[in-house]
Amino acid sequence: MRSQDSSHGRRRWSSDARSTPDRFASSPASVFSTSSSASRRSSNNSSQNSVRLAAKSVAEVFIACFTPPETKPSKNFGNSGEFKPPTVPNVAGAGSRSRRGSSDGAGSSRGASVNSYNSTLTKERGDVKFTLEEIYKATRNFSPSFKIGQGGFGTVYKGRLEDGSVVAIKRAKKSVYDKHLGVEFRSEIQTFARVEHLNLVKFYGYLEHEDERIIVVEYVPNGTLREHLDCMQGSILDLAARLDIAIDVAHAITYLHMYTDHPIIHRDIKSSNILITENLRAKVADFGFARLAADSDSGATHVSTQVKGTAGYLDPEYLKTYQLTEKSDVFSFGVLLVELVTGRRPIEPKRELEERITARWAMKKFTDGDAILTLDPRLERNPVNNSAMEKILELALQCLAPRRQGRPSMRRCAEILWNIRKDYRDVAASDGYSLYSGRSGSIRE
Repeated sequence: MRSQDSSHGRRRWSSDARSTPDRFASSPASVFSTSSSASRRSSNNSSQNSVRLAAKSVAEVFIACFTPPETKPSKNFGNSGEFKPPTVPNVAGAGSRSRRGSSDGAGSSRGASVNSYNSTLTKERGDVKFTLEEIYKATRNFSPSFKIGQGGFGTVYKGRLEDGSVVAIKRAKKSVYDKHLGVEFRSEIQTFARVEHLNLVKFYGYLEHEDERIIVVEYVPNGTLREHLDCMQGSILDLAARLDIAIDVAHAITYLHMYTDHPIIHRDIKSSNILITENLRAKVADFGFARLAADSDSGATHVSTQVKGTAGYLDPEYLKTYQLTEKSDVFSFGVLLVELVTGRRPIEPKRELEERITARWAMKKFTDGDAILTLDPRLERNPVNNSAMEKILELALQCLAPRRQGRPSMRRCAEILWNIRKDYRDVAASDGYSLYSGRSGSIRE
């Protein structure tokens, strides 16, 4: 476990057009119509040709069913009026990042190992290739001046690739005794290879050579959510920006739970794993603890596994039973909502005893009718903020239910947050409040 520093099944496509990607390039009906016309035109042909045409029409139907949908540009969720399931953006663009010809890329494996200094590991999507030489060049031999972070996995460096792209390069600790780090590394690679979403950090490639384990991901330049809540970036996130961030995170987790080939449980949703862009939007990072969810088609309801996560965010039911479900992420998200409202860390050991566990303290204040006392003192107290804050805490209370059956799905969380933001904007506009005065305010003396 890291120190403080009713589950979803497989995705089921609804008939509702808002939540169902266009699965067919042409509808089955049009395929049958085309084949029927062809049959009439060839009615004078031999019976053998008729059989061939019939077989061809059936094949066309199956091809249409299993052809991936045409990719559409990613939606900017901030401009939408209602919750829509996230779509998988086109990853073909990543292929343009390859610094070499990709004639050998088609048959590459995402899990192969590097056998020599100049050997490469190719990310299956996008065909981006890296060598140790390229990594050394990007980081100037892992120069301390390029270091931007340190974590349980290892050290993170900022790097610049040959094509000018700025990336984050995660270099694992070199310790033969840390066998669990190898497991985390492979877990992160396997998860990254499955996902692509606007609110998830992009994966560019990885390298495993002797005692070097390296992951190359998107560089997000504006620090973590925790740093912003601590005002380490020199400004205060207003409540409107915090609500946007909560919705972004909800989108990302909903995607992992419902719109990947197999549901994925992140297991480490926390403010220090939420990266903030220059536009104050959120991207979820760090998939070292990620785990495939139970296969509901086989009747499984949970995955029995060793407890992993971060103190203060851990689902107590998972902690007691070792039964992991998507609702464990929902619990962590509830803690994150409390963090966004209060500005406090999940565990505050220097506070009075009743305030040390922030979520417990905030929920008691909320149920006692004193929710206003939990609002981050750096945020303005006004009717529109107070109302939105209470609604967010009400959702947090549902997410923090002691048993998973009492918690909403992440998709439901996103829908509720969309409605909260819509009401928040409507009331603010009618009452003349400015929600986005520079997106974040200066620190008041």
